[in-house]
Amino acid sequence: MGEASPLLLAMLGTGFTFLATAAGAAMVFFFRRKEADPHLQRIFLGFAAGVMIAASVWSLLIPSIEEAEAQGMAGWLPAAIGFTAGGLFLLLLDRLLPHLHPGASEAEGLPSSLHRTTMLVLAVTLHNIPEGMAVGLAFASASPETGGGTIAGALALAIGMALQNFPEGMAVSLPLKKEGCSNLRAFLYGSLSGIVEPIAGLIGVLLAVSVAGIMPWILAFAAGAMIYVVVEELIPEAHLGEHSHSGTLGVMAGFLVMMVLDVALG
Repeated sequence: MGEASPLLLAMLGTGFTFLATAAGAAMVFFFRRKEADPHLQRIFLGFAAGVMIAASVWSLLIPSIEEAEAQGMAGWLPAAIGFTAGGLFLLLLDRLLPHLHPGASEAEGLPSSLHRTTMLVLAVTLHNIPEGMAVGLAFASASPETGGGTIAGALALAIGMALQNFPEGMAVSLPLKKEGCSNLRAFLYGSLSGIVEPIAGLIGVLLAVSVAGIMPWILAFAAGAMIYVVVEELIPEAHLGEHSHSGTLGVMAGFLVMMVLDVALG
């Protein structure tokens, strides 16, 4: 498998995480309630935040520094610049793309006449852009054509992302059901929120194979974008309500799981 092309490896990895999102969205067929339990929602959001923080460090920033040093650069330089660029990119998308977070009364982004259900899907789509890029790059770097990564490390990242994508898919489909969508439509829209992961992953890989020496920069770019999502949205939403213990423990659990996966398998 290590001799497969970077694009094929990226498609396999991001396809797996996309299927996890679709599986989570399918829970709409089994839930009679039209929204997830708030307590569980905080745990899931915290878990996703923890996974993304750990993945940003072990799967993206550290490999970025190592790749840069292998190219003869100061390791911190592409890590710092790429990280900043990724955060600014997500900030720009956050300001421009009309989207509505579950439970929110007002949409963010530019004024739009889009339907509420569409903007709910777009809110989660923002999260999935850096996730897809991270998984795609991890699998691509396992190819001899692009870098010194390993299949085991890429699998660790994909498993961690899939674990948090499952509740994320459910967190999309159930609010859509609450907005009046049928079970089938809620499932389809919830699944489509994850389709951006393979797209973002393939774009990242195409950059990696087309521009020599860019891998350290785009690894850090994905890390910055993910940390932006964590700090801007996931952690604040995980602490909704009077008590924040469940969200905090969710963050710690997600961080622990991703760290163990990456260190043990990577």
